[in-house]
Amino acid sequence: MLSVRIICVGKLKEKFYIDAAGEYIKRLAGYCKLDVVELLEDKQQNLRKEGAAIEAKIPSGAYVVAMCVEGQHIDSEELSKLLRGRAVEGISKICFIIGGSEGMDEELKGRADMKLSMSKMTFPHHLARIMLLEQIYRAFKISEGGKYHK
Repeated sequence: MLSVRIICVGKLKEKFYIDAAGEYIKRLAGYCKLDVVELLEDKQQNLRKEGAAIEAKIPSGAYVVAMCVEGQHIDSEELSKLLRGRAVEGISKICFIIGGSEGMDEELKGRADMKLSMSKMTFPHHLARIMLLEQIYRAFKISEGGKYHK
């Protein structure tokens, strides 16, 4: 079973975000071994320090995806192919990184295997986690041929 880790800078505080994340985490339980790691945002906005804390949480041998505005734009089917493709290549761990509200350390982005953007639009920082969880769930449903994806 594929292991998926999502490393997020910042903690969900609003109940509606916590509930939404919990729902997708529950749905994903049958598809992957999901692990969500929350790190504290650096109050001095030191992106290098945040980057080092994130790097320490990246699983060894994981395929790393940095979620950032300058990343590639792919659709849900392509994300599904990405997850399947890594598994076919023998990669059993995928790690998605969501930086803090001030962005992500450039060295960390450079270390990533892929940079991925959700949109050219700006969204609330914590909504990105919910959107990513939903898209990962959708990717697994696409792979199994489920009716969730329209």
